[in-house]
Amino acid sequence: MKKYSRFVSLAKNKRGVWGLDTVKGCKYGMKYNKSGCYGCCYAYRLACVFDYDFTNSVIRNFKSSFHLESIIDEIKNIDSEFVRIGVSGDPSESWVNTIDVCEKIISAGKQIVIVTKHWESLPYNLYEKVEKLNLIINTSISALDGELIINRLNQYEKLKSICKSVLRVVSCDFNTNNIYGKKYNEIQENLFNNVNVIDNILRVNLDNKLVTNGIINIEKYNFLSNECYISRKNKNTYIGNCDSCPDKCGINL
Repeated sequence: MKKYSRFVSLAKNKRGVWGLDTVKGCKYGMKYNKSGCYGCCYAYRLACVFDYDFTNSVIRNFKSSFHLESIIDEIKNIDSEFVRIGVSGDPSESWVNTIDVCEKIISAGKQIVIVTKHWESLPYNLYEKVEKLNLIINTSISALDGELIINRLNQYEKLKSICKSVLRVVSCDFNTNNIYGKKYNEIQENLFNNVNVIDNILRVNLDNKLVTNGIINIEKYNFLSNECYISRKNKNTYIGNCDSCPDKCGINL
């Protein structure tokens, strides 16, 4: 099984999102479930396709000043107003390294968006730097997160004082006739009673326990030319390419 490179790279995924991951892999998410968060982590499935070890996180930075300058030039020329950190790994696993990379690429003139589940909380000694960088930080959260919800909500609230703090809810169409589905649905409703909230669908396999145990309702959907199964709270939630997204990871909120 291959290991991820220790050096950052800029890449555009199928949804049209330009990502520059400061961490690749997700040891924390894989610790809770062998198939990643909620048993259906898309980044983990993609890692399996290319035979990468997703269970070990690799901290990534620049190999040289030349590498840094080439990445800055690439970012300047992307067809997007922002670059995202947190596509195939969680930047919170090394906040010091993540903010260091942000400081190095800020001269490219693009908005930097960080997407994180806050496996590690942002240290207070980095708050001033985050504020100066004018970051947008998306806190990824779900009613399925159990006891982890408290810390994620706390981080989302604390970050409001230093940056645009967005609550990125991975929502589901919970079956309220199921005792667990009803419980999760109540938690989910509370999550949506916040400000700067983004609604994300859950892509799921038919053998996922949430499906087989009747906790969520699913539907077949053609997503980026591929047929898949999804669960979503709101039938009007946007599903598609980044360039047409009404939220753009919080930029338009």
